[in-house]
Amino acid sequence: MSHTPIHTFTVTGMTCGHCEKAVVQAVKQLDPQAQVTADRTHNHVEIHSSQPREALAAAITEEGYAVA
Repeated sequence: MSHTPIHTFTVTGMTCGHCEKAVVQAVKQLDPQAQVTADRTHNHVEIHSSQPREALAAAITEEGYAVA
């Protein structure tokens, strides 16, 4: 059984459900197999993906959200 790394990000700028979906879609465009949980109330995004952390952060940033 392969182990998929879990990446946790603090993402600011998500203010509604549409924002959460935009972040999820941005990650899924990079890695269609990724499991993504976005929680705008806590500015928290958790991603199960084998993609590099930097690539995932860049995908979110390109959508217009700040990644800490």
